[in-house]
Amino acid sequence: MKVPLGILLPESKADKENILKHLQENPYIITVGDRTTEKMIDFDLIPSLQIVDGIEKREKREPPKLVNATKITVENPPAEITSQSIDVIKKAFSMESPIRILVTGEEDLLVLPVCIHAPENSVVMYGQPNEGLVIVKINSEIRNKAQSLLDLME
Repeated sequence: MKVPLGILLPESKADKENILKHLQENPYIITVGDRTTEKMIDFDLIPSLQIVDGIEKREKREPPKLVNATKITVENPPAEITSQSIDVIKKAFSMESPIRILVTGEEDLLVLPVCIHAPENSVVMYGQPNEGLVIVKINSEIRNKAQSLLDLME
């Protein structure tokens, strides 16, 4: 995941104004990562799906404040994507948002199944460590790319 799946906004430009330039009207916003989720909540852009693990750059932290979201927990060990995690992600997309998935383990790689299963008009956001914010507009090209990366991992 060293290469961003979408547009990389450098940290210095990852403000609400620049993020809004990349969003369509009424987007289904998905955040993967504690800092990214927290940033969107602070910008009053409440993610429809939030995936967090209470860890940032390998350090434990408080998960972002929960804003009227339904919470689901799932185990997903570091450097893995479990079938249980994929099932929970799929289920979350059929539920009333906002939904927060709290991961015991690590959430980083869950960007891949999110990109594969996200509804149309979705935008996935995640942090690229020490670089900035990645914004991925979901389309068939992104779904195929994410599926190819997931297939390589199996």
